[in-house]
Amino acid sequence: MSNCETGTPDRMHLSVERNRVLFVKLYPEISNLTRDNPPAASFIIRVVCSVGDRKALIHPEITDRQLKNKDDFVWQIEAPLAGKFIIDVEFLDLKTASPDGGEPCSIWAERSSKKQSNATALASLGRMLTESIHTDITINASDGSIGAHRAVLAARSPVFQSMFSDDLKEREQSTINISDMSIEACQAFVNCIYGSIQHEEFLFHRLAFLQAADKYDIGDLKEACYESLLEDIDTKNVLERLQSASLYQLPKLKMSCMQYLVKFGKIFDILDDFCVFMQCADRDLIAEVFNEALNAWKGF
Repeated sequence: MSNCETGTPDRMHLSVERNRVLFVKLYPEISNLTRDNPPAASFIIRVVCSVGDRKALIHPEITDRQLKNKDDFVWQIEAPLAGKFIIDVEFLDLKTASPDGGEPCSIWAERSSKKQSNATALASLGRMLTESIHTDITINASDGSIGAHRAVLAARSPVFQSMFSDDLKEREQSTINISDMSIEACQAFVNCIYGSIQHEEFLFHRLAFLQAADKYDIGDLKEACYESLLEDIDTKNVLERLQSASLYQLPKLKMSCMQYLVKFGKIFDILDDFCVFMQCADRDLIAEVFNEALNAWKGF
């Protein structure tokens, strides 16, 4: 017999007991609040075999089931499940009652309305940009220009805010020159600022965004680029990302690139490109790569 227990969102726990049959239990974390006002959950629960044809067992949808202890929801599965399996719980709703009494209400209702309000506001900002509604500043890229709004740019970037407050040229001419970006990359960057960027567009322009976010001090965009660049390092992009990581002081990305090259032996797959990198990269960065290689290859 074996059993395990894990936490799920909103302080719910999933318990699995396995003997000749499998028991799946769902219950809340015990507290004074849940003891006196137990939550009512609506959910779908599935068990999926992680081997073979990934057979799935699905429990009928549960609606507004009050969960107070381990015995309030028990799913007994007698079908044989060989090897490892995945238990997937999809919460459709979760209701709690106020300690002062009253009807239970969804804990997600407020979040949903706030999310909808935020989405509407972002859509309106995006429309202001795409339809050039009351634009009051022109951004000149290397091969084109874009209309934008001072207030939006200033709210997202302290550098832009300083330009509009202190720089007489930008204030009088109502222009910003970003000559180190193409019009395509600059438009995508402005889309990011307005919150209307598409995922594919973001992925394509990540390195350009990283440079712009660093230059204009947009911390959340820089962090988003940083995290994204960690996810899909390969032989085609590792050297470029390594140099960017060094330039913009991103230690985790730099270490990930060096380990990919050295510990996974990818240097040997891109020897020609690596030789070019050796001739033009920063000397300190090259020394770091060699130190990583020496440490990794000790004892071979």
